[in-house]
Parts: sequence; structure tokens; C-alpha cells
Amino acid sequence: MDLSTPEAAAAHFAQRPDAELLYLARYARRYPPAVGAAAVVELRRRGLLPEVAPPLPPPPAATEPEPAEAAEAAETWGQVLRPALRSLFWPTRQYWAVPLLIDLNVLVWLAMTLSGVSASAPTGHELARWGSNVSGLTWPHQPWRLVTSLFVHGGLTHLLLNMASLWLLGVLLEARTGGGRLLAVYLASGVAGSVATLWYHSGGINSTGASGAIFGLYGLLLALLLGKKLVLDKWDRRGLLGLVLYLVLSNLISGLSGNIDNVAHFGGLLMGLLLAIPLQVGMEKGE
Repeated sequence: MDLSTPEAAAAHFAQRPDAELLYLARYARRYPPAVGAAAVVELRRRGLLPEVAPPLPPPPAATEPEPAEAAEAAETWGQVLRPALRSLFWPTRQYWAVPLLIDLNVLVWLAMTLSGVSASAPTGHELARWGSNVSGLTWPHQPWRLVTSLFVHGGLTHLLLNMASLWLLGVLLEARTGGGRLLAVYLASGVAGSVATLWYHSGGINSTGASGAIFGLYGLLLALLLGKKLVLDKWDRRGLLGLVLYLVLSNLISGLSGNIDNVAHFGGLLMGLLLAIPLQVGMEKGE
């Protein structure tokens, strides 16, 4: 058997019968590698063995989504964002108090900015001119500042933080309490916080912002959770209660350092807790 060259091996196996070639190919490991390889080549030439298909190329790496997928993803995000933005600014029949309050706060900040007041760091004089809560002015001469100061903020960051809290609390509360009750608790708690600030800071204060009113909503939500007036299962109630307690405590602790009026926070929180008592009675009676 001459297998010295590929041509000699091919000529030799071209003369062998099919059965022998099939046997050699099947038991190729019993013979030198050249024998099995030459037998396979001849069998393929005769059409008795299929050609080995080349390996499939690896799947392409993940790239940009197909246009249809991208459009579907954009539509999904739109379905989420549009209602959220609408609930932030646009009052509806069932949900009107919180968007109204957010709109008023934003409009006051825009009016201040357009009049030349700094968007990020207004001066104390500018804040007083727009209705902040100022010792010596609010009481007894201009008590309306107890309310107007709730809509005046010391810059864009102050406004955004308060409005985000107001929106999140409003989503949880307004549908369950009604817009009228929520608005009453908000304003009463804000006024209580302003009064507490004037009482505590006898040496003088110039305070702004909706923090006292927002803490009143925290107090209302805490009372409703503890009184089990919100329809939630046990674990959801515990989780939400823990979250509210964390937010209240973290805000109060952060108020210990920096230019934050914790007295207004405490005043608003206490008023929200107190107002929750008659409000829960009214909810039970369906009023």
C-alpha cells in the first residue's frame, strides 16, 4: 500500500471496494491517520459520505434594538411618564389639590425669577418682599405672611425638594382623604409651622418654604397608617410605615445642621397628627 504522497494514496483507494472503504473510515483509529483520511476522501468523492457543513458563524453581538423594538420601548416609557407628569401639574376631578399646590409654588418661583430675583440664592430682603415669614412684620402687622411664606422658596433646589415630597405624599393621600381634606391639613400645618417658628426664634427669623406643611402631611399619613385607615396588607403597611418614619427622622436629623428650620417641621408634624383625629372620624362616617 503506497501512501507516501496524497496522489498515491488517492490512486490506491480509488481501486478499493465501497465496503472496505467504509470499514476503514469507521475504524480509522485502528490504522495510521493517513489511511483513515484517504478512505474518507474517497468515500466523499463517490458520494457515500456527506460533505461536512461549515460551522455556523457566531450570532452577532447585541447592538442597537431594531426600529420596531426601539419604538415599542419609547412607547412604554411614554405610557409611564405621561401620566406621571400629568399628575404632577394637571388637576383632575379626583386629584386636584396636590397639582394645584405644586403649580402655585412653581408659579411664585417663576414670578420671582422673572422679576430679577436670583433663581438659586435670593437675598433675605428679596424673600421678605415676596411674602416670607419675618419676625416684626408677620405679627401683628402682616399675619398673611403665615400663609404666603409657604409658597416662597429660597432657590430652585429648595423648591424641587419640597415639591418632590409634596407630590409623593399627595399620590398616597389625596385619593384616600379627598382634595379638600388634604388642602386643609396642608395649609393648617404650614401655618402652625410658621407660628412655631416665630415663637421659638424670638431673636428674629426670616423663614420660607413648604416644609412645615409637608411635615403635616407626613403626620397625617403616619396617623392613617397607625390607625389602619389605609387598605393595605400587613407587610405593605409595615414597609410604608417604616419608609415614612425614615423620611421624617432623616429630615429632622439633617435639620440639626445647616440653615434648616426644624421648629417649623415639628410644628407642622404635630398639627398633621392632631388634624388626623377628626379627619379619620369623618372618613369613617363617609363625610
